[in-house]
Amino acid sequence: MPNVKKTARKRGPPKRKLAEEFPPGEVFTDLLKKEWKLGQVIGKGGFGCLYLADVNSSKAVTSDAPYVIKVEPSDNGPLFTELSFYMRAAKPDLIKKWISSHKLKYLGVPKYWGSGLHQKNGRSYRFMVMDRFGKDLQKIFEERGKRFTRKTVLQLGLRILDVLEYIHEHEYVHADIKASNLLLGYKAPHQVYLVDYGLAFRYCPNNIHKDYREDPKRCHDGTLEFTSIDAHKGVAPSRRGDLEILGYCMVCWLSGRLPWEDNLKDPIYVRDSKIRYTDNIEQLMSECFTKKDEPNEIARYMERVMVLSYTEKPPYQKLREILLQGLKDIGQKDDGILDFEITENGDVPAKPALKKKRKLAAVSEPATTDEDSAEVDDTENIKKRRPVSPRSTDSPEVICRDRLQPEASSSCHCHHHLQQ
Repeated sequence: MPNVKKTARKRGPPKRKLAEEFPPGEVFTDLLKKEWKLGQVIGKGGFGCLYLADVNSSKAVTSDAPYVIKVEPSDNGPLFTELSFYMRAAKPDLIKKWISSHKLKYLGVPKYWGSGLHQKNGRSYRFMVMDRFGKDLQKIFEERGKRFTRKTVLQLGLRILDVLEYIHEHEYVHADIKASNLLLGYKAPHQVYLVDYGLAFRYCPNNIHKDYREDPKRCHDGTLEFTSIDAHKGVAPSRRGDLEILGYCMVCWLSGRLPWEDNLKDPIYVRDSKIRYTDNIEQLMSECFTKKDEPNEIARYMERVMVLSYTEKPPYQKLREILLQGLKDIGQKDDGILDFEITENGDVPAKPALKKKRKLAAVSEPATTDEDSAEVDDTENIKKRRPVSPRSTDSPEVICRDRLQPEASSSCHCHHHLQQ
């Protein structure tokens, strides 16, 4: 009988190992020899577990513990990536210094309290200690009928701008801003923190910005409905991408929807939709809001962000001024209170969500109004760009975002607050 050759199986990506669940009372020792005691498990994911924790003592860790410890097998990747960010940019003294120098009430960056490796049953586990937080914004968003008030959206935007400026100045971008990655403070419900730095990217190592380069293997990284056009095209994350993602989040939080959300199984459709709206933010606003309720300040924010070049340092203060003017326009001020009720002054009604798959609308040139000349931002400095062709294509090289790209690597002018 002839030998039958077995068909070789294709190797898939290596499977990530699941973390063992540790009992309450287990003691972990960090790199600085500080001991931490575990409490109950409060979260499980595909990579590891999250435990309540406190500084080691003779007492059991209670449900009121001020810390959490994230644990995963040491050969998994996400926590390693997060640790790189936290150890470089989230030490308590760095955050405290920034808050003081920028005259902030707080900064929504989780503090890094310690990390290390823990051995058990012949296996190695990586862990990180950080502050405990409360509810995530996605749960609140869904509980409130997928709508936040205009005042709350603008205040969230201001606080996240503070965070983005800080992490950008420390050479990192987040690349995955969304409601489920925004947590309220534990016992501080009016504070919001940006978490999950598993996609964080060091865009400017040693003060040299990464080159603009499209990589088809990296297309559509991040969360599809919010991710940046750069990410759709496989370009490494940068500062402008974070700000673009925040813009999409604010539109979604205020209107309850994004024009491409009914077709998220088609990343090319989502990419092309975002590209078309790049040159006509007014059309994006009209797709999401009734005419009389379009949030002018968010439109102006998006217009300013969409003309940033890949390596350009964003005008953070100008963007804050745009959002602050939006608060003023609805008779509100930045009082630091996040009100998630839906009866507040400044609430914007949205159009009903679309049920059917929508065709992309051809985008026309936005009309200018007399109000445009009275705006407080630097609209007059926004460069005129060529309209993007409305035709559809599967090729990222044919439909191109008309932003300025760098000719070569350039200094990103980050402030060197880093501690190795």
